[in-house]
Amino acid sequence: MATRRVRTVARSTVPPTVDWRGIDTRRVEHEGGSGIFAQGDAANSVMYIERGSVRLSVVSPAGKEAVVAVLGPRTFFGEGCLAGQSARMATATAMTACTTLVVDKHEMVRQLHERPAFSDRFLVHMLARNIRVEEDLVDQLFNSSEKRLARTLLLLARYGEAQPAPMLLPRLSQELLAEMVGTTRSRVNFFMNKFRKLGFIDYDGAGLKVHGSLLSIVLHE
Repeated sequence: MATRRVRTVARSTVPPTVDWRGIDTRRVEHEGGSGIFAQGDAANSVMYIERGSVRLSVVSPAGKEAVVAVLGPRTFFGEGCLAGQSARMATATAMTACTTLVVDKHEMVRQLHERPAFSDRFLVHMLARNIRVEEDLVDQLFNSSEKRLARTLLLLARYGEAQPAPMLLPRLSQELLAEMVGTTRSRVNFFMNKFRKLGFIDYDGAGLKVHGSLLSIVLHE
């Protein structure tokens, strides 16, 4: 039986907004690079990103760190407490200056039970998160490190959303990109130089510009 090649295409949609009226929340401002919570902290709240981006990472018992997700505006995180987790399973770090809304666990549970519209919005988030996890797994299993890097950059740039192009990303170290892609820093350096020479990305003093034309790397057989 012939093996079918599986290819994931980077895409993004704008998550619907949340109506926070009547919900008890705390708004917290975070500086870029600052910690939001640490792996092992008490899991007693759910958070929502209003502005900026957040990196989730885990550390193994042997001390090896891995980036498991990078989240943008209009996304929830820390929802594991709703499933009985007593401690945070990952460390959340603000990649850029960002604003989060914090909802205590008991308030979140109450609102999910009493407000169908809010519950539906949260369900959309969870389904989208599961789809993203599946796509990431397929990406790791079937695609080359070059395609994985291109897809990661497009996702970080929130390709496909209603916004001007190219998208300017904050400064990202090649070590961090290597962790996210699952390859070495030298490979990331090689492909980043290739993408720049082809005009898919640009560097300037403010950060990294990602052009939509980078999608051709993901689509290329």
